[in-house]
Amino acid sequence: MELKNLVAELNKYLKVEEIEDKSQNGLQVEGKHQVKKVSFAVDACQDSFKKAVESNSNLLIVHHGLFWSEPKLLVGNHLKRIKFLIENELSLYACHLPLDLHPEIGNNIQIIKILGLTPENKFGNYHGTLIGYTGYYEDEMNLDDFIHKVQEKFNTKPVFFKFGGNMVKKVAVISGGGADLITQIEDTEVDTFFTGEPKHEIYRYTKEIKKNIIFAGHYATETLGVKALQKYIKDRFNLDTHFIDLPTGL
Repeated sequence: MELKNLVAELNKYLKVEEIEDKSQNGLQVEGKHQVKKVSFAVDACQDSFKKAVESNSNLLIVHHGLFWSEPKLLVGNHLKRIKFLIENELSLYACHLPLDLHPEIGNNIQIIKILGLTPENKFGNYHGTLIGYTGYYEDEMNLDDFIHKVQEKFNTKPVFFKFGGNMVKKVAVISGGGADLITQIEDTEVDTFFTGEPKHEIYRYTKEIKKNIIFAGHYATETLGVKALQKYIKDRFNLDTHFIDLPTGL
């Protein structure tokens, strides 16, 4: 498939030009014009680049790309990364917030589904965009059972604070580094906040507003969107695909 055609289709499906983000979403580095195989990873890094090339991929799609809001000079390790991509004619496509909030394949809606929650409302105002979801259980679940479910489904050892009671009914979900958005559940019926990465200062705040919070890992909560996008591309465009698993333990 022509790279430009695939990029145009992805930009439209993911609405990358409509969503404000610090990430410069879309095609970040242009490689071969023909795409025969696509690799997927959470992070743009030398390890994911090398594994994509080893798998004979022409395009690597990631959640965390190389170019963000601040200008970055082509020196040091950043230069080495870009040089590797160019020398191997490997295209790099990044999709950050649009992949978090997408209603079909996004990280947050995938989390809702995996946890068996019924989706309710969009949630989590981040610079004017709602990037997460709330969901609920018809019947309350014991908090310990919920934590066990998180551990099982995400293959992780979650960090959790039990400050909101022993039962889980309504959950707010923000993948990755969304801990700060817990402030938005203070005066709501949400009893449990689910996110990825722990943050020290959130402990006291969570205790004071009497809510539960579960950190399932930044990486673990953000493999879901790229895997769902992988399936979408494979099914829609009949392209060979490959997922690169590079967990950080964080």
